[in-house]
Amino acid sequence: MGREPAEAGENAQQALVYGAGFLGSNLVTRMMQDPKSPYYPAGFIDDDPAKKHLRVSSVQVLGTGEDLPELIRRTRSTALILAFAAADAAFIRGVSDRVAGLGVKVLVLPPLKDMLGGGAHSVTDFREVAVEDLIGRRPVDIKVEEIAGYITGKRVLVTGAGGSIGSELCRQIHPFAPAELIMVDHDETALQATQISLTGRGLLDGRDTVLVSIRDAEGLTRVFRDRRPEVVFHAAALKHAPLLQQYPAEAWKTNVVGTLNVLRAAEAVGVEAFVNVSTDKAAAPTTVLGHSKRMAERLTAWMAGRTGRRYVSVRFGNVMGSRGSMLPLFSEQIRTGGPVTVTHPEVTRFFMTIPEACQLVIQAGAIGSGGEVLILDMGEPVRILDVAERMIAMSGKDIDVVFTGLRPAEKLHEDLVDPDVADVRPLHPKISHATSSGIAPDRLDYDRWLAECARTEEAMIEAQVQEETELSHEVIPGSGAA
Repeated sequence: MGREPAEAGENAQQALVYGAGFLGSNLVTRMMQDPKSPYYPAGFIDDDPAKKHLRVSSVQVLGTGEDLPELIRRTRSTALILAFAAADAAFIRGVSDRVAGLGVKVLVLPPLKDMLGGGAHSVTDFREVAVEDLIGRRPVDIKVEEIAGYITGKRVLVTGAGGSIGSELCRQIHPFAPAELIMVDHDETALQATQISLTGRGLLDGRDTVLVSIRDAEGLTRVFRDRRPEVVFHAAALKHAPLLQQYPAEAWKTNVVGTLNVLRAAEAVGVEAFVNVSTDKAAAPTTVLGHSKRMAERLTAWMAGRTGRRYVSVRFGNVMGSRGSMLPLFSEQIRTGGPVTVTHPEVTRFFMTIPEACQLVIQAGAIGSGGEVLILDMGEPVRILDVAERMIAMSGKDIDVVFTGLRPAEKLHEDLVDPDVADVRPLHPKISHATSSGIAPDRLDYDRWLAECARTEEAMIEAQVQEETELSHEVIPGSGAA
């Protein structure tokens, strides 16, 4: 039986529900029936003019999105629930901007597959909009049968399985029922966290977790000979650009020599498919990180030619929520009262969610040809200042933004492909195919590589000096609501 407004719990907040379709109607019905619901539906918002004045469970459609500010004030609502299965980022940004400063929380529903999958999620498990929603991405259209064809029933090994990308790869590979999922990392605590996320247990006493460093060629080869993987996802890498700029030898040892160690171990046991996880910084590289990952791509292409097997690299940009990414850094800076540091007012980056990146990495392993570099469609680049300002606004705090200047060899705008490479997508709308020139291990030369890193860094610094002297340490006064 529905409850009248007078029956609402003492602490129930007035809420507007955006969307009077199936999800919105279901949500309102359940809110009306649950005396413990933290929200009470004050009315619907719907952009379909035919639904004006429609009533669902005695709750009326009050107007459209254009009427939001007036309806929030009139109903004294403190929450706005977006009742859509997959609202895109542009829509969420528009709604958030429209209600900014009105003291209303914007809430979203979990993905429809989670609500219908019989898990913990339900139609009432809404949460506040996060910055990932504002700059986020649409769901990926993956071809399940292609992925199952090369993973199901196979022995699959993931390096860097304790990292943000490697652990998510493990979680997404697991449902495809590999014969074995072999999780490799040199960080025991990170391995345990991944194991817990998959099995609910973290005893580290089974054959699913393997403690070895990719720098240890002999140890790695022993693991491969013992476990005989058929598919390998190579996600282990050092990735913090500023730190690697100071310690290039470490980038060389892990990202270049470490990758070669994994490739040679894979060759020794006849691995059928090998996916090297790369980065957009490998396109026209200027940083030590970019140069090291470009070399890893070239080694992977060389091994593809040597073995005739499907050894590919997959390149993408920043992933939201990964360790070391800027979003957790901004969150922490806002939590401690600021300032939020941004390198340059015009700097842009490509963003992806970790699940989306991993879905496409796995898909790329199904469709790539040996020696290819597959480049994931990252959508439009996002201006970092816009991200910082949105996060500050969402926090409700008055926080300054400080410009610190681009770091050595850092680009203002990242590239996903080299300037002279065509964007060809023959098999998947979000995956471009390019080729990489292989490099044989006997041609690896640390000193020559280091000199190339220094040359590109010097060129970037010269360009930065010309462009940024007046912008360094400029401050934008806080714009968040007090």
